[in-house]
Amino acid sequence: MADAPTGGAKDKKRATAATGQSGSGQNGYVLEDQIGHVLRRAHQRASAIFSAEFAEFELTPTQFAVLAKIREGGEVSQNRIGRLTAMDPATVQGVIGRLEKRGLIASKPDPDDRRRTLWRLTAKGADLLTSAVPAGIRTTQATLAPLGAREQRVLLELLDRLS
Repeated sequence: MADAPTGGAKDKKRATAATGQSGSGQNGYVLEDQIGHVLRRAHQRASAIFSAEFAEFELTPTQFAVLAKIREGGEVSQNRIGRLTAMDPATVQGVIGRLEKRGLIASKPDPDDRRRTLWRLTAKGADLLTSAVPAGIRTTQATLAPLGAREQRVLLELLDRLS
């Protein structure tokens, strides 16, 4: 795939809207040029691909993220999992509860702070994650497939700067 933009009408429309010179839409406002709208559409694409790839594993994107971060950290507190996955405490609590109920993670008291609980993967969770990682890689590849290799790197770098 080419690394250069197509130069089509959509690109010209976006270029003029980005500078505030677009003549279409009321007062120059074009929905398709708004970052929230474009990100939502890209997220819908990524979510649909994720759902297809992960159907056999019965994992949501947040559950997969939590399993991956626990594997990286070994034993991780719930608070740390939330920070690593950019989830609020209530969401993390729900995700952890569902993963624990499925027997994919288990807890133990933190030996350094008895008020804190550490989470780790169970053997079942580790096996599931190992099987699911290729689906995660395929999800990223399929989501970014319309872009060339250089465009993919640039997009990920730019989005990382925004987050």
